[in-house]
Amino acid sequence: MRKSFRAASALLAGVLTTGLAVINAGPAHAADPTTMSSGFYADPDNSALRWANANPGDGRAAAIRTSIANTPAARWFGNWSGDIAAAAGAYVGRADSYDKLPILVAYNIPNRDICAGHSGGGAGSRAAYDAWIAAFASGIGSRPAVVVLEPDALGHESCMTAGQIAERNAMLKNAIAQFKAKAPNTWVYLDAGNPGWIDASTMARQLAAAGVSGARGFALNVSNYFTADQNTSYGNAVNSALRSYGYTKPFVVDTSRNGNGSNGQWCNPAGRRIGTPSRHGGGAEMLLWIKLPGESDGNCGVGAGSSAGQFLPEVAYKMIYGH
Repeated sequence: MRKSFRAASALLAGVLTTGLAVINAGPAHAADPTTMSSGFYADPDNSALRWANANPGDGRAAAIRTSIANTPAARWFGNWSGDIAAAAGAYVGRADSYDKLPILVAYNIPNRDICAGHSGGGAGSRAAYDAWIAAFASGIGSRPAVVVLEPDALGHESCMTAGQIAERNAMLKNAIAQFKAKAPNTWVYLDAGNPGWIDASTMARQLAAAGVSGARGFALNVSNYFTADQNTSYGNAVNSALRSYGYTKPFVVDTSRNGNGSNGQWCNPAGRRIGTPSRHGGGAEMLLWIKLPGESDGNCGVGAGSSAGQFLPEVAYKMIYGH
C-alpha cells in the first residue's frame, strides 16, 4: 500500500477550501450525498470493534473502542466480499436506515498492489473486474455513498507495461461510468497517491488518462501518514496541473493515521498517531478515515509477522497516544 518511499456538515458541491477555484468538467453526479444524510457512518462490524468485543477484559479495549472502533471509517470491498452486489447493498442499506453516509473502498483491480505485493490479488481478468464493479455500483443503487476507487492503481504504473497501464485505465474509466449510471447519489474519488510518492504533474496526467474528469474527484494519502497540510499542498499542485486538461477536481484526504505525520516509511512505521476524524473541510472537500488505524499494512515494520489488513491491538493502542 501507499509507497511513500518511491519519491523519498455539507460543503458546497464542487468547491474546494484550498484556495483553488474549481473549473468543473461538469458534475459527475447531480446529487450531493452529503446533503442526503446526517453525518458519516461508523461500520458496526469493523475489525477494531470485533477485537474490543472479543476482549472486554483487555486493558486496551476501552481506548480502542472509544478512539477507533466507534469512529466513522471506510469499509473495504474486494475479492473476499463474496456477492459484491449483496455485500455493498447491505452495507449502504444499513447506513441509509440510520440516515448516515457510508464510505466504501473498491479494491479489486487485477494485479492489485503489483509493486509491493503485500496486498496482492484482485479480479482475475478485465472481464471479471468489469462485472464486479458493475455489480458493486448496482448494489449501492440510488442510496447516498462515498466510494474511494482502487488505492494504488495509479501509483503502481512504474511496475506495469504500457499495455497493462492502458488496460487498467480502461477499467478505471469503466468503473467511473458504472457508478455514474447505476449509483447516481455516490461521489467517486479516484485514488491519487500521496505527497511523497509521485510528482503532481505526473499524477495529474495519470488521473486524466484514467478518466478522473467523470469522477467527483481524487483521494490522497490512503493508508499513509502525511499531514493534511502536506496533502492539501499536493492536491492543489495536482489541480494546478489538471488545469491544462481543462478542469480541476475536489479531493479528499485520509487522516486516519496522520496525527504525527510521516517519518518517510509507508509500511507499519512506529510512532504514528490517529488523525482528525471524518469531517467536511479541513483544506480538502472532506477528511476521511479510509484505512482503519491498527490494521496492518503487511509483514513489515511494527507489524512484522502480520498480514495486510490484520488488526493489531498493540499497534492500534499505541497509535491512539502517538507512541
